[in-house]
Amino acid sequence: MKTLAIYVAAAAAEIAGCYAIWTWWRLGGSIAWGAAGVVSLALFGWLLSLTDVESAGRAFAIYGGIYIAASLVWLRVVEGVSPDRWDLIGGAVCVLGALIILYGPRQA
Repeated sequence: MKTLAIYVAAAAAEIAGCYAIWTWWRLGGSIAWGAAGVVSLALFGWLLSLTDVESAGRAFAIYGGIYIAASLVWLRVVEGVSPDRWDLIGGAVCVLGALIILYGPRQA
């Protein structure tokens, strides 16, 4: 469960960092937005390295599913756009895939 919490925190840091840079670059926000984005993205990288998954590629694959679901939450909460049923079905499939990879039995 600790690893899953780290993935969720990493997704929040990455999405917030990307959004901050988007705000600075695309929406004309101040350089403070860009700086906050860089800090948040560094936090994301550090958090992802804390997972107890044995290989980076597997960690990234698991993270991908969590990231997609977190992005849909961001879409609703921050941007005020309601995900449609296809967004929700797709997000659920991605989370299921991530959980299978995370908790699936491994061969020695």
